[in-house]
Amino acid sequence: MKKSKNIIIGALLIVILTMAVGYSAFATDIPINGSAEIIGEWNVRITNIEAKDVSEGCNAGTPEYTNTTAKFNAKLNKPGDKVSYEITVKNAGTIDAIRNECKFTSDEEHGSSAIIYSNTEPSETLLAGEQTTVTVTITYDETVTELPEIKTKSVTGIIEYVQK
Repeated sequence: MKKSKNIIIGALLIVILTMAVGYSAFATDIPINGSAEIIGEWNVRITNIEAKDVSEGCNAGTPEYTNTTAKFNAKLNKPGDKVSYEITVKNAGTIDAIRNECKFTSDEEHGSSAIIYSNTEPSETLLAGEQTTVTVTITYDETVTELPEIKTKSVTGIIEYVQK
């Protein structure tokens, strides 16, 4: 009996070994390798700011800008005077952009009511390579008849573009 068990165990080992060799003879590894790279570039930025439509006797100062900020400081002389600033925004990247927000707010609580800010809206869609402008106009209210006590007013604006 012991001899027959050993024969059965030996035969099973030979069968398993034969199956393993047969499997490896007919098995093939197929390696698959891949990679991905993002080549799109997001680059919506300010490329220029220029004073336009400056009333005589007013001072538009020297507007300044970086890729993401614009600063200006107008000096108005008399009621009816105005200064406009044209801000150029360019999509220098490869990804199309859509305007999510364009909001300008002035300091009404602490600023002079004699200074009025207004602005145009930049393009809603800014395709790769295109540019748009937004114009901010500062006006000394022409209906003012007395020199205001508070003579300054600040404005804060945000133009937000997101991926289309």
